[in-house]
Amino acid sequence: MQVAIIGAGPLGRRLALAAARAGFEVLLEDVMPSNLHHAQEYLRQELGPAALPSVQFVSTIEEAVREADLAIDCVPDELESKLEIFCLLDRMAPPKTVLVSPMKNTSIADLASCTYRAEKCVAVLADAKELADASLSGVTLRTPPQAAEETVRLVREFWQGLGLAVIFQQEVPVQSSAIPGGEV
Repeated sequence: MQVAIIGAGPLGRRLALAAARAGFEVLLEDVMPSNLHHAQEYLRQELGPAALPSVQFVSTIEEAVREADLAIDCVPDELESKLEIFCLLDRMAPPKTVLVSPMKNTSIADLASCTYRAEKCVAVLADAKELADASLSGVTLRTPPQAAEETVRLVREFWQGLGLAVIFQQEVPVQSSAIPGGEV
């Protein structure tokens, strides 16, 4: 499985390390050359030069997701940031790519509805600090109502490959506050 990790800050580096150790092919992207340099040094130190070829360092999202099965964004959990990255990933990644985003403050159903692949969007219900914690034993994943079974299988396979227990939840759509017989 090829995994694109968008953002080479602390969380992106840790995810890249865990994914490489688990045997996944990793493309780590960051627009900041210094972040990629720090990530490369960190991974070289942790993996050793022989294992480092399982991680490629790229400077564009397009290059990172070109053949990715899974694209994980590591941008701040702010609506504008998440919306921007999901739109970029949706536009640049091939149709097969599943979009995964760590978040606590954003609705995955809302983000998914802004893409052409709502059935291939998944949220990891954690913030960057929680995911970077080496003692993490499991993750809770949330899907929009239209998530495909293949999406769930692929994302479960990835996180279980990292040695984590996985719990899936389906996001419940927010009910309209329309008053029956009245104006909205």
